[in-house]
Amino acid sequence: MTMKKINAFEQGEAILKTLSKGAFLTTAADGKQNTMTIGWGSLGFKWGLPTFTVMVRQSRYTKELIDANPEFTVSFPVKEGFAKALGLCGSKSGRDLDKFAAAGLTTVAGETVSVPVIKGCGLHLECKIVEQYTMAEDKFDKELCDKWYANKDWHTCYTGVITAAYVEEA
Repeated sequence: MTMKKINAFEQGEAILKTLSKGAFLTTAADGKQNTMTIGWGSLGFKWGLPTFTVMVRQSRYTKELIDANPEFTVSFPVKEGFAKALGLCGSKSGRDLDKFAAAGLTTVAGETVSVPVIKGCGLHLECKIVEQYTMAEDKFDKELCDKWYANKDWHTCYTGVITAAYVEEA
């Protein structure tokens, strides 16, 4: 697989458009790796650096891995053929099965982080975490809280500096 370096902001529209349909957040630690489907995230610029922020609920296996190794990748399936894999990775836990095998996903080593990317997706970000915080009810809009956090299963927000951004070339 050959990669072409890109400026993440120049691909911002593709990133956000694809994210709304689902992307793969991948983590790895202690010889284990996991991916989960995300539909929320933020492309930004903080502290003079390009960043991507992901949100992971407290109950997720991904949170255990990302807390053990503060790096992640996001693979945006800008190509067709990932709907079933996104569905499986958004509904099953990596504690219970190897999602990569079950979804027929192949990984490729990251270029700047120890976490792989999902081969074939087309667009990838590699990130090193520089900030994290857990959402708190007293600092959150009540209407959104009632809609999204009735169980109080808050997200931890992880902001990662984008250390590599690239598209797969044919």
